Amino acid sequence: MSTALCPVPTSRPSPPGKVKRSLRVVLASIASALTSLVAVIMLGAYFPAIPKAGVIGPVIGGQYPFHVALLALVGTALGALALRGGLVRWGRVLTSVTALSAIAALGIGGIQFTAARDAGTEVSFSQVFSELAFPGGAAPDTTQIYATRDGEALEADVYLATGSRGSKVPAIVLAHAGGFRTFDKSDLRGTGRWLADHGVAVIAVDYRLATPDRPTWNKAPQDLVTALAWTQAHADEYGIDSSRISLGGMSAGGTLAMNTAYRLQNGTMRATEGTTPEPPSSVVGFYPGTDVDGMWEEDVAGSREAAELFTGGTPARYPERYREVSPTSDIREGLQRTLLVVGDRDRSARPETIKEFGVSLQAKGVDTTVKELPFAEHAFDDAYGSLVSQTSRQILLDFLNESG
Repeated sequence: MSTALCPVPTSRPSPPGKVKRSLRVVLASIASALTSLVAVIMLGAYFPAIPKAGVIGPVIGGQYPFHVALLALVGTALGALALRGGLVRWGRVLTSVTALSAIAALGIGGIQFTAARDAGTEVSFSQVFSELAFPGGAAPDTTQIYATRDGEALEADVYLATGSRGSKVPAIVLAHAGGFRTFDKSDLRGTGRWLADHGVAVIAVDYRLATPDRPTWNKAPQDLVTALAWTQAHADEYGIDSSRISLGGMSAGGTLAMNTAYRLQNGTMRATEGTTPEPPSSVVGFYPGTDVDGMWEEDVAGSREAAELFTGGTPARYPERYREVSPTSDIREGLQRTLLVVGDRDRSARPETIKEFGVSLQAKGVDTTVKELPFAEHAFDDAYGSLVSQTSRQILLDFLNESG
């Protein structure tokens, strides 16, 4: 018999061993977890109306898009390993979803980078990756007690401007966020140090916080009045141009700052203790509540509880208090230049509400600038190094330098 007609034995790949199979499943499981995470984040970032995903997506995806892209690429690599290991369908799904998520995250980063450059921001990508929260090294030049109220020492962190060459500089008195009831001036240390290093003095102040047995609707605004008067009195000492002192704040602090500044300008507010200061030259509100009544009605992220603690009750019980502390009640002709900054994904200070408020000011002839930052949620500047945070600081700096 011819050997050519004899079947040639062929070798077949032996089935993967137990260790190999286990490793393959482990890699695929890790890839699945990463796939689910980045997919949920990106879906929420692009479609904030999606329940739950629409909460975490703008926060994580909007503040850390490049980090999310890196996670997605890791998931893509693990999915590819699963695909090569024989998990064909599973691997294809994993690699496809993670690759699309990486593209989506980089898309957010690209949009934010364009917005940053349009605002004149000198973008630092080292900060994007290294400054995930408040910078640890930022510190005020001095901390002073500006008043004592209800037995409580109210302090101001003073960040002195550098590079002024002996000339007086603009300044801003800043009130911190926290729903009228929590946090303190230290939350402003990143913004304070950065502005001071770029030629604007910052006075970051504490104010009396609301508690269940102490509403502060008539106290916290008076604290800002006192802080403003204190700053004006120390302007020469700190090299501040007294005609270029702004009053501003973040979230609830922005609400307080706007309400206080407008009432001083309208002549409907005076200091209950000490000297009534000159109205500030300009006003800044970062994602502020413009209507405390609206905060109660919408009840987003604890805003109803915050409004009740602040005022001492509901709008039905204290309608006059809600009117008095809402900036919407103070819109008149002749108000100061105003800067409003909000994220386009903000659920608390909704961008449409902020823009409507800006339009109302403009209708009264008030010089008003509204800046809407892409893929940014409430308190976007908590991530100090993020592109939106860097952009917001540049917008604020430019506004304060122009406020004279």
